[in-house]
Amino acid sequence: MSFFFRTKPLLATLAIASLFGCANDPAPNEQLKLTEQAVSQAIAVGAADDEPDLANAQSKLAQAREDMTDKSYKDARMQAEQAELDARLAEARVLTQKSEEQLNQVNVRLDRLRKQLGAAQ
Repeated sequence: MSFFFRTKPLLATLAIASLFGCANDPAPNEQLKLTEQAVSQAIAVGAADDEPDLANAQSKLAQAREDMTDKSYKDARMQAEQAELDARLAEARVLTQKSEEQLNQVNVRLDRLRKQLGAAQ
């Protein structure tokens, strides 16, 4: 019985220490890597620096890096997540635009073929 009463303060101390440990956000290193990859991918598919979504992503990524330096890990994670989404949106817009251009080219070719076939009959 005396063992239980001696360990009770120790358990309470450990419980409180674990709560404080959970309150601190870990550094979002993996999220920053994902965000950097998303920005690089958007640029690789053709997103230009003047693309608003890419500019937003780059700005938020820079802010996330500043937050990391200040050890504001929660803010860094939020900025990095938002930057990743902006970069993916920029990539999607570029790919959509390219797809629409390709579709227009196919439609022009189809119109030419239709005219050729109509003239041949």
